[in-house]
Formats: sequence, C-alpha cells, structure tokens
Amino acid sequence: MAAKRRAQQPRARAAAVALPRGRGSSRPRSGVRARLAPSRRSLLAGVALLVLGVGAYVAARQTSVFAVRTIAVDGASPTIQGQVQRALARFVGTSLVGIDGAKLMQRVEALPTVVSATYDRAFPHTLRITVVPERPVAVLRRGKSSWLVSARGRVVARVPRDADATLPRIWAPTALQVAPGAFLPPDRGGVAAQALAVASRFPEHVRIASYAHGALVFRLRSGLELRFGDPADLRLKLAVARRALQLMPGGETYLDVSLPGRPVSGADSQVSSRG
Repeated sequence: MAAKRRAQQPRARAAAVALPRGRGSSRPRSGVRARLAPSRRSLLAGVALLVLGVGAYVAARQTSVFAVRTIAVDGASPTIQGQVQRALARFVGTSLVGIDGAKLMQRVEALPTVVSATYDRAFPHTLRITVVPERPVAVLRRGKSSWLVSARGRVVARVPRDADATLPRIWAPTALQVAPGAFLPPDRGGVAAQALAVASRFPEHVRIASYAHGALVFRLRSGLELRFGDPADLRLKLAVARRALQLMPGGETYLDVSLPGRPVSGADSQVSSRG
C-alpha cells in the first residue's frame, strides 16, 4: 500500500505542473495595447498637420488672401443697406477670418433703423449682413419737429413735418428729449407706438394715438374716439371695437371698449373740442 501511494505522488506533481496558463495572463493584454498604440510616425504626422493648420489660420488672419472687398446687405431697403455699409466701412480690407463678430454686430444694431442682424463670411472676399429693420408705425410730433417712430417705440429718424401722411401722429411735449436710436418713455409715445404696431391691421385708419394717465386712446380719421382704458388685452379690445363699429348708429363720437364685455358708445361734446 505504501509503495502504491509513493507511485501515485509523482503523477500528481506532474499533473499540477502541466496545468495550462490561465486566460488572465498579462502577456496578451500587453500585446493588444502595443498593437493599438499609435506609432511614432503617425504621431509625428498628426503634430505636423496641427502645426500646418495653425500656421494656415494665422496666415489667413494676417494676410490679404481673404480680405473683405464687398459688404452685401440683405433684408432691408436700399437706404438702410447704405447705412449698414457705411457703418461697416472700417472692416473693408480686414481678413474675413479675423473679423470680430461681436463688434461687427454692435455697430450694425446701433443703427436706429435696425432691430437685429446676423453675418456670414462668404469667402473669399464678401461679408454678408442680413438685417431685420425697424418698422415705422407713427410720426412723433414735438412742436415743429417730426420724428419717425418704430413699432418698438424707438426713434428712427427726423423727418419733414408733412412726411408720410398715412402714418398716425403721436404728440409729445416740447420738453421731451428726442434723438435717433432712443426709445420713447412709455407715457411719452412708447406705449402708443407699441399699441399702433398691434393695431396695424385695424380696418379703420388711426389719425392720432395717445397714452396718458393710464388710458390709451385712438382718434380715427372719421373723428370717432376709440377708448381702450389700459393697454392690457389690446388684441381682444380691438376685435370688439371692430365688431362694434359695424353695429354703431350714426352720430356717435366715441366708442369705449375698456371693458371688452360691455362696449359703450355715445356722443360726447368734449370729443369734438379736443379734436
């Protein structure tokens, strides 16, 4: 029996030595990493491409290869196009690559005739500007001076006294300081201008718009005074006024829609005296 055990021991040791190496060996993983790692040649090629790209960008900024020669303006009248081109004349000769977009837009949007703008580099030599112009809705009258006012209540430009008779008038006190690009105070034409923008499709022509003591009033070409009270819910009040005007009897001098659910019309002797 002892001899039999001794005979079995060498076989057990041999079996233990013959066990295969486990899959967790580090040699295959190191081989995979070696195969996936970039070669020195590819690293050098990547660095060279990066250097060439940076060099090309610097050259494009500093040379006249992409210098601005033309400023094209879209979305505006010829007058506003000329204003934009004059405002950006300093950028002619500047590389399209090196243009400061923030400064560019700041100069365009500072124009009293422009609401907003975007730009695009049309290589090799064109700077393209697309503008959203201010929309005139009224003429502000201050004493003997007249100013065009936009839908945002912004002063666009000074105009002759009889300019654009189709636009409503907004009267302002002579003490009001008016300058192109400035926004009118709410009670000095700002609210009235914004209300006229909302009422741009109102079928009755508005001759005068005013906002004072919290009350918005339109004087129509017919002489009728349209009273809105506060300017809240103006679209609803305009819709009610449009319908009420179709049903009003003759001889009425005012229509009050300050309470849209209960419009009131009548004859007021004070209306004709204020006209």
